[in-house]
Amino acid sequence: MDWVTGLVPRAKESFNAFLVIVYRYSKSVRFLPCHKEDTARGTVLLFWNKIISTFGVPRIIITYHPQTDGLAERMIQKMEDIIRSFFAYGMEYKDHEGYTHDFVALLRAIQLAYNTSHHSTTGKSPSLIEKGGTLYYLWIT
Repeated sequence: MDWVTGLVPRAKESFNAFLVIVYRYSKSVRFLPCHKEDTARGTVLLFWNKIISTFGVPRIIITYHPQTDGLAERMIQKMEDIIRSFFAYGMEYKDHEGYTHDFVALLRAIQLAYNTSHHSTTGKSPSLIEKGGTLYYLWIT
């Protein structure tokens, strides 16, 4: 687990950070939009509402600690690089119909793309390992 911060939101009340959660077995990731100013209680509620309620209580939680956890360090660095490259030219984008979206809308697409991509360590996509099948999705261009 780690936070990506330093993001500039579109509006004052918008999210300005997100929590990155990496599942060690499947190598899948989850991005949870949040506020840099969130308290420990806010983080626990976010984790409860988005992770525990869906996947159950993990046996082990390893927070981001680069000196002891090389897998998480590499994964989080890779995700941060991908996400920051998407937003290098601003924190919003316009879709094909001209609607403007901020980074939160793109997080889900990046998460889906990563979790359905082949992983070199496992030889399978994280979604295949977790769900036993391929996730299908529609890209609108």
